[in-house]
Amino acid sequence: MHRTRTALIAGASGLVGSHLLRMLLQSDRYSQVISIGRRELAIIHPKLDQQIVDFEHLQKSASELAADDVFCCLGTTIKKAGTKEAFYKVDHTYVTQLAEITLRRNASQFLVVSSMGADTGSRIFYNRVKGEMERDVRALGYTSLHIFRPALLLGERDEHRTGEEIGARIMKPLSKIMFGPLRKYRPIQAQTVASAMLRVAAQDHRGDKIYLSDEIARLGS
Repeated sequence: MHRTRTALIAGASGLVGSHLLRMLLQSDRYSQVISIGRRELAIIHPKLDQQIVDFEHLQKSASELAADDVFCCLGTTIKKAGTKEAFYKVDHTYVTQLAEITLRRNASQFLVVSSMGADTGSRIFYNRVKGEMERDVRALGYTSLHIFRPALLLGERDEHRTGEEIGARIMKPLSKIMFGPLRKYRPIQAQTVASAMLRVAAQDHRGDKIYLSDEIARLGS
């Protein structure tokens, strides 16, 4: 029997994070769940400790960021962020700073949502930033690092993302004929990604591992 652990989640108001938070609170693995964000979530639970943080000065909250397993679901779009620089802050700087601080606070696992196509050499800015985030988090030397690269995420968002909604309408019918090597391009439910993250965390694997979307779907089903 494993001892109960503390989980920390960043991005719990987002599409994957909102599902994952509910799963963490229901899990017997965790006796405490710390959620960090800019504002308080409309959820109350005896295991939940909500910490309001300023991601621009995350180091000031370092004393509150002690956990065994860290789940990072931070992410935005260039349109929502307003500029490429603001997008980079959320999807790279905040993620890598969180990973560095929680590692110093003795976290043993870091699980992060990246994106299909993440590549430091990509000509697509979004994919390049995700690739640089992965590279810089890996360089920190976590005992256990899990990087999830889902394809197009499906699910109900609080915000409208027109491009993703159009993409979902196009890709959902096509997914029925995506087999073999094409399977990793199938759209995937955000709830499935969250379920896969929780399952991977419970396996306590050491080392670095990247999960492509087809494997995420298998793990989260």
